[in-house]
Amino acid sequence: MTRLSKLDHRWFDKVASAHLPGADRLLPALSASADHGRLWLATAAALAAAGGPGARRAARRGVGSLALASLTTNAVAKYAVRRRRPLTDSVPFVRLPAKAPWTTSFPSGHSASAAAFVTGIALESPRYGALLAPLAAAVAFSRVYIGVHYPGDVLAGCALGVAAAVVTCHWWPPRPPYVRDGRTRVEAPALPHGEGLVVVVNSGSGKGVPGRLPADEHLRLLLPKAEILLREEGADLADILDEAVVRAGQLAGVLGVCGGDGTVSAAAARAAEAGLPLVVFPGGTLNHFALDADCATFEDTAHAVHHGEAVRVDLARVTDGEGRRVTDFVNTFSIGFYPELVRRRERWEGRIGKWPAAAVSLVGVLRDASPLDVTVDGEPRSLWLLFAGNGHYFPDGLAPSHRPHLDEGLLDVRTVDAAARLARTRLVVSALAGALNRSRVFRAEHVERLAVDGLTDVELLAYDGETAPAPDALLLSKSRAALTVYSPAEHLGEIRQQLRTATAAANERAEPRPRREN
Repeated sequence: MTRLSKLDHRWFDKVASAHLPGADRLLPALSASADHGRLWLATAAALAAAGGPGARRAARRGVGSLALASLTTNAVAKYAVRRRRPLTDSVPFVRLPAKAPWTTSFPSGHSASAAAFVTGIALESPRYGALLAPLAAAVAFSRVYIGVHYPGDVLAGCALGVAAAVVTCHWWPPRPPYVRDGRTRVEAPALPHGEGLVVVVNSGSGKGVPGRLPADEHLRLLLPKAEILLREEGADLADILDEAVVRAGQLAGVLGVCGGDGTVSAAAARAAEAGLPLVVFPGGTLNHFALDADCATFEDTAHAVHHGEAVRVDLARVTDGEGRRVTDFVNTFSIGFYPELVRRRERWEGRIGKWPAAAVSLVGVLRDASPLDVTVDGEPRSLWLLFAGNGHYFPDGLAPSHRPHLDEGLLDVRTVDAAARLARTRLVVSALAGALNRSRVFRAEHVERLAVDGLTDVELLAYDGETAPAPDALLLSKSRAALTVYSPAEHLGEIRQQLRTATAAANERAEPRPRREN
């Protein structure tokens, strides 16, 4: 027996002979609750249901890290080492599990799963990670306390779990904190209680807001003096936005919108043309633009409106070959199979995480896709897709999710070539290996404008979750700093906290009611 092995046995005996008040009943139950990852899956579900976008990202990474750690531990490490379980003669009978584990001892699978899950959570949300770390440590310690693992097994499992969580960053980089210093802060009219603000609420956008209050009532609670125009089922959104622009010009000169990214895009184009600051409330399903503007909740936006806090934002424009405007976009534009890729990815990412969902979706889309023969800036190319982001998106690859800067003046252009030999296979292998940026079939560049000709076989272009008929030729360009968008300057503030408290109280008092659907 080696020196390390003797030390491991000695510490096991010390823990076995120890008696912690209350632990004989608590730790065996805690250990059993973590069987097959049940404790962590339930925790992830609670985070996803009760938390915001950051909590949902953390839950997905935690589950993905757990799955990788569990696979590595149970399918590889345990069979490679084959260490026997400890003898339990010195462990009190009350602590022993009802059913002895049948697998080998090294490393501890429970410890690996606990460490992987909490590390994955911490990579996305250090606050949630810190809250869950003691629970993970208790699960790991319980495996020695109930006599099924040596301390060395637990330490090795924890190390493996942490490594598994870190490895996920290779394919799916964590979303970094917002880079506020990199944004152009500007003054905007401060509107206490929303006085002078005109807000268009698209009741048909997305899935509604959290809680039981409809969006218009939520807004009236936060900004009681704002004027709200509700778009009911069947009403023309463009007409209501045009009416709101006129009305905003007669009041404080501020236009507001509550809806999904497509609704926000339509409002942004009108606000830029009229020279009006824009207020964005996240009323859609994904709310990409609102999140990038740090308006994750209605309270965030209301805080910015109260204090007149705003940032400059670029507006991207699409024109046809004759210079006529086709559309504007605030997030992304694409032709090819990218819209279908996004649709499939979003269907799966809540279950398996964004990167695995993107890889699985890519395989399915490529099977049925046909390449596009187009000319890009005078260069004939055969492409599977062309993607353009309004600003530099992260991460690189085919699953962009966020951008820390909103007024760079550049388009983030990504293309996937179809002309290369074995292009489909190389694309899939590169995506699965997390090496898409080094693949010769993938190209990324940042430009101020992009000309695309030869679109006769392209029926539709996609932008901000919407579609439009594609012209035979188009030009993508930027209107730099065309928009002033309200955005809170701080994550926490006294007024915002008061607003959240008031909203929570109103939701408690509100009776459940059916939601209006379009």
